[in-house]
Amino acid sequence: MKELRDRTELNAAPTASARPRPLAPARWDWREVKRVLVVRLRSIGDAVLATPSLLALRRFLPEAEIDVLLEDWVAPVLDGFSEVDRVIAVERTSLARARLIGTLRAARYDVAFNLHGGTTATFLTRASNARHRVGFASYQYAWLHNHLAPNPAKLWQQPNTHSVEQQLALLGWTGVPVSDRPRTQLVVTARADATIARRLSAEGLDDAQPFVLMHPAAAFESKTWPAERFARVADHLRVRGLRTVAVAAPDEAEVVRDMATRAHGRIVQFTDLSLPELIALAHRACLFVGNDSGVAHIAAAVRTPVVVIFGSSNVAHWHPWTDLPYEVVREEMACAPCAGYECAVFPRPECIRRVSVENVIAAVDRLLGQQVA
Repeated sequence: MKELRDRTELNAAPTASARPRPLAPARWDWREVKRVLVVRLRSIGDAVLATPSLLALRRFLPEAEIDVLLEDWVAPVLDGFSEVDRVIAVERTSLARARLIGTLRAARYDVAFNLHGGTTATFLTRASNARHRVGFASYQYAWLHNHLAPNPAKLWQQPNTHSVEQQLALLGWTGVPVSDRPRTQLVVTARADATIARRLSAEGLDDAQPFVLMHPAAAFESKTWPAERFARVADHLRVRGLRTVAVAAPDEAEVVRDMATRAHGRIVQFTDLSLPELIALAHRACLFVGNDSGVAHIAAAVRTPVVVIFGSSNVAHWHPWTDLPYEVVREEMACAPCAGYECAVFPRPECIRRVSVENVIAAVDRLLGQQVA
């Protein structure tokens, strides 16, 4: 069920024979670089979308020590990811971040890439005392870096850039080959996969029975498609002979319960999974259907076909970064995209509410129709 026929997407995968190139001449002698720090704070999706940069760095520097700095609650998403030597988890407290400075300085990094640009990420990049500290000239505290890259759209010579392309541009500007635009990638750990196999079996799902993974939750109302409509998609899948497994974080469990209550068939509910377990579950699914979220990027990174429902977000910047078929379902709105924190035009976000069940089902059927036995 996971093998698919080729399909042209928004960002076509490079040919196998294409040799990656940097986006600019090297800024220093890379032969002298022994230790590299990559700073990428914030969310699950942000960490997943940083993996192409980590892959490009490891390919370019096979013998160097490469560390990545992530938020502590996000760090497990890179469990088993062998392209980095160390995942450094930073807690959200000021005291923990102050203690981290000593750890960073003791590592004596040659290069530090700030892929985030937020205040905390920038200060930690500077505090690392790396010899070469790289950020974009547009960052708020850009002067804390000693190498400032121009706009990524200029480097790629295209009007719009994906989040992955923006991060790759920072590396490519320093001489790292990135022109092939690597895809996102995560690792399914044996321990997590065994746990998921046991839990699915307890729910009556064995290895031979395909299921669709759904994630009906999201960070903002403008990104959250109604639970009742997810239930109707699950009903359609049931007619097709496919079970539905719905996931969410513990504080989002009510959304999953609401969806399950409205569906006509039984829906398996998991609201207590660790990130490695979520990765393993996504890898076992024959299809993912959900809102624009980190879970959608996880599914794409383990090569599961995805249907993503977009509301306020910028599709060009946040669509799945995969070379497999995928579908983005959205309603064209003059006011979109926007930040999504609250709707400035309507009493409730119409961008996500106007997405029809029929259009989502059509997208699901198109992807399922491309799967071969």
